[in-house]
Amino acid sequence: MKSTRLCLACGNAFVPLLHVPRQRYCSTKACQRARRRDWQNRRLRVDDDYRDNQARAQAKWRAGHSSYWREYRAAHPAYRERNRGMQRVRNARRNFEAIAKMDVIRSRQPLGSGFYMLCDADAAGVAKMDAWTVHIAVLSAPAAPPI
Repeated sequence: MKSTRLCLACGNAFVPLLHVPRQRYCSTKACQRARRRDWQNRRLRVDDDYRDNQARAQAKWRAGHSSYWREYRAAHPAYRERNRGMQRVRNARRNFEAIAKMDVIRSRQPLGSGFYMLCDADAAGVAKMDAWTVHIAVLSAPAAPPI
């Protein structure tokens, strides 16, 4: 009589295949998908080379598909609205600290001296891509008024 085991993914009993003596997942598609996902997560935790290769592959894919998320949001308005609603909830839970993108300016040349038009962050304290954060340095103090 063949011994049965419990699947690590679904918990159902299964008979392991003869040629896979240490089988821990049953043969259903969902459980095999879970097995592969568990293997990849474990690999990402312990194998630096695998993690680096995955990061490079993902970066290459993103470079070749830079408009993927823009097109996805355009084609799935329910996803877009759900995401906006969830962002509003996250913003409401925060301590009203402003959110700013780290990569707002992608200019190849540094900003020169001059006058710049600034725009406020929106009411939720979220800086948009076209908002500028500047540091204004006082070069000389105003003269003290006469007494």
